[in-house]
Amino acid sequence: MQEKIFEEINAARWREFDALLTAAEKNFSGVDLTLLPELLQRQSSDLALARHRMYGANMCEYLNDQVIRGYKLVQRENTGLWARVMSFFLKDFPRAMRKEWRLHVLGWLVCLVPALLIIFSSGPDNMEWVNSVLDEPSKMQMESMYGKDTESLKDGRGDGGDFMMFGFYIWNNISIDFQIFACGVLFGLGSLYFLFHNALFFGAIIAYISAYGAPEKLYGFVSSHAPPELWAMVISGMAGMKLGFCLLTPGRRSRPAALLHAGKTAVPLIMGAAAMTLLAAFIEGFWSANEFESLGGWRFKVWVGIAGWIAFFVYFMFCGREKNLET
Repeated sequence: MQEKIFEEINAARWREFDALLTAAEKNFSGVDLTLLPELLQRQSSDLALARHRMYGANMCEYLNDQVIRGYKLVQRENTGLWARVMSFFLKDFPRAMRKEWRLHVLGWLVCLVPALLIIFSSGPDNMEWVNSVLDEPSKMQMESMYGKDTESLKDGRGDGGDFMMFGFYIWNNISIDFQIFACGVLFGLGSLYFLFHNALFFGAIIAYISAYGAPEKLYGFVSSHAPPELWAMVISGMAGMKLGFCLLTPGRRSRPAALLHAGKTAVPLIMGAAAMTLLAAFIEGFWSANEFESLGGWRFKVWVGIAGWIAFFVYFMFCGREKNLET
């Protein structure tokens, strides 16, 4: 049977199935899903037949997308919200990270290289790079927080300050991550630029405080929340680059279709980044400013931060792996 005839015979049923999927995904009331397993089975048969007869890529991708959406709905009907949340963080998110490992490496290189260069090339007698990144108000703000004679950050917050700062950090960090992600549509260059810009800014702060401030205050404050915060920033960049690079190399798809496909694959990344940003804001708001003098002060928090880096590395490397499943 020719591809055109096959499509004409089944097109009406495919459109009905697509409408059912869309309504169910948007949780429209009155959607009857009792026939979903039967319809999904027929759709899977059409997909297998289209692949066997080597019909066009557009048809196979369309049917494959419907089958995937159908299976997700069937799984959603059989599991509760908590189970789906756990499945996302224990399986979907780390698998998406491993699948995009090249973007992961690129994101960290863009962050680490400029930050390390500005840190190791600066000193009390050589602050040209730092001065080109930090203006005077920024320097004054850093000195007020991490200066040698300043009060502890915890004392400076006052009553209710932890919760207020928690809200501020959520807004600030999500704004940065969204900026990195959204600008990825500029062929990936926007995400790379903002990752590079933030890396220079962080490196300049470390170099400046190391030369003129109290670096132990800085390290003690940032070390605990740095792992989820920086990882969320890199993951946002990965999601943005995923969108932008597909516009440069759409392959056999049209650019709008490639952008839509890349957007679907980027969803687990941006959802995971949002969760990590929320975690970082919680730590920064309620933990990072505490002194913990009885436990070793800033050194204790540095060790907590190191443990956080190791924990996230193990999570992304090994979580969600299954026997005979390559992710």
